[in-house]
Amino acid sequence: MMIDWALISAAWSVLALVLTPLKIISWDAGQGVMIVAYFVLSRGYDVVADWSWRGQTLGKRVMRLRVVDARGLRLTFAQCLVRNLLRFIDCLPFAYATGGITALVNAKGQRLGDLAAGTIVVHEPAETAPDATVLGDQRFNTLRGEAALVARLRRETNPAEARAAWRALERREQFEPAARLALYAELAAHFQARARIPHALVDGLTDEQLVRNVVDVLYREPGRPNEQQVVTK
Repeated sequence: MMIDWALISAAWSVLALVLTPLKIISWDAGQGVMIVAYFVLSRGYDVVADWSWRGQTLGKRVMRLRVVDARGLRLTFAQCLVRNLLRFIDCLPFAYATGGITALVNAKGQRLGDLAAGTIVVHEPAETAPDATVLGDQRFNTLRGEAALVARLRRETNPAEARAAWRALERREQFEPAARLALYAELAAHFQARARIPHALVDGLTDEQLVRNVVDVLYREPGRPNEQQVVTK
């Protein structure tokens, strides 16, 4: 909150300078415009940031917090709007007393705005760097020579999918044989459909090898087998 307030205060200091001359024309009208402008700026920042950054303001991003739908669905603009418009009730009577007490007695730590919007704030732990040894020797990866395909894979694969595939490789020895085959078959089919991988490039490969090849091109730069990159969308 302090980070977000500092950002809003900096923006308001600039906007206030622009609006102050209105008081010369009419003090009451100018004061009214400034009150409305501050409300729009402060609440608009929270709503737009939560919506644009998938549940994060700058402060939440720095502190690794994220607003999500309490049911696990995609966060909607209406939810971002409701939870932030009700913030002034959570602030009553002072210092977020109402919202703080509500969060303390709520099993999920939700304030009134979260309860009304059906949202919850979660902590996102820092992502650990993947262990490149799970990929083994990828010098003969058939996907590496296909620049357009690699670009399409990186564009169409979101970070969660990439991490899931990496962790499947990382934990492959922990699976029962039947479950292992089923998991890699599903992952291979997913990536083939998502990136439209030509059959000629996967002919003769096992599903597990295909997944390994896909993860390799998602995480490692071409020509640099020992370096990793972060997949973004």
